[in-house]
Amino acid sequence: KDWSRSAGMSSPFCPSYAPFFGFMGAALALVFGNMGAAYGTWKSAVGLSTIANLPSKSVQTEMVMKSIMPVILSGVCGIFGLIIAVIISSNMNAAKYSLFSGYAHLGAGLTVGLSNLATGLALGMAGEIGVQDSARQPKLYIGMVLIWSFGSALGLYGLIVALIIAVKPGEALCDCTYDGDVVTCGE
Repeated sequence: KDWSRSAGMSSPFCPSYAPFFGFMGAALALVFGNMGAAYGTWKSAVGLSTIANLPSKSVQTEMVMKSIMPVILSGVCGIFGLIIAVIISSNMNAAKYSLFSGYAHLGAGLTVGLSNLATGLALGMAGEIGVQDSARQPKLYIGMVLIWSFGSALGLYGLIVALIIAVKPGEALCDCTYDGDVVTCGE
């Protein structure tokens, strides 16, 4: 039985279940992005809190404030996931939402979500040790900033690719129908 036709939909390319994939993309973008942000913040904050155990004469006070950088960069992971989730959800149209759009939005959500999960893992691991070591030896700080920057660039790459994927139009497919082996569009 052709469920898309029986539900009153004119196109088999726009079934009623297509928005599920878009909503999953939005949810996964936010969930994985926030998981990366939480992990990166947690591990970096653990490194920051261990500075308190170092002898006060060996820690420069300005290094404590500089050591907040991996925590801030980790928080950006969640923001990137939120951006894509908002873009996906604002492009949802129940009347004209194709499987193409659903799969594109799912792909965009997974792209930004998993990229920012990886970013959070990288920033958390490098942040914890980097904060401790740069507090002991301030000359290491510039090198640690470079490592944190390259780690956080992974999330930015995921955001850029997800933006490109998420804005692909697929609504025109809702005007296409089957007639045997022939697909007609725009009638």
